[in-house]
Amino acid sequence: MTTKDTAPAIIWPEKYLPGTTDNYVSNEVIVKGISTARIWAQLVNITKWESYYDNVSEITPPNSGPKLKKGDDFSFSTFGFPPLQCRCEESIEPSTGKVGRLAWSAKQDGSKAEALDVYHAWLVEDLGDGRVRILTQESQIGDPAAQLAGKKPNPMLNGHQDWLDGLVKTARDSEQ
Repeated sequence: MTTKDTAPAIIWPEKYLPGTTDNYVSNEVIVKGISTARIWAQLVNITKWESYYDNVSEITPPNSGPKLKKGDDFSFSTFGFPPLQCRCEESIEPSTGKVGRLAWSAKQDGSKAEALDVYHAWLVEDLGDGRVRILTQESQIGDPAAQLAGKKPNPMLNGHQDWLDGLVKTARDSEQ
């Protein structure tokens, strides 16, 4: 097996390690005929999210501007939660031979029934042959997370698939 036989993975802070939290989902697509640059342009600019993902609202971009950079603080609402206070933990633009990485932590304070602690990460990777891999994974801690995990169908799994599908469609449309 060579390194090309394995796919890059999310870099998890120990606190959010999948399988140790109250809720975790993973969604991935591999698409052809689209560039990592187009995907990245739509993903890293949070003011564009509402244009292709129906499950996000009340976006407050960081003071530095709409493109997320490591250390930026921002907020947004999703899955019916009030705006989550977020910090961008990773923002590495994809380039030739380099995987794009975007990740943020998010918190909702409150009682045990309301408190939520989240880590959401993305990879954007050029696979060659005109193919791009987009992976998004989220790990959540707290009673609201456990409630989401118990719902069928899983709203977070389906919501993130909608996010991926919208991201790909918007990036494709922007290339025309």
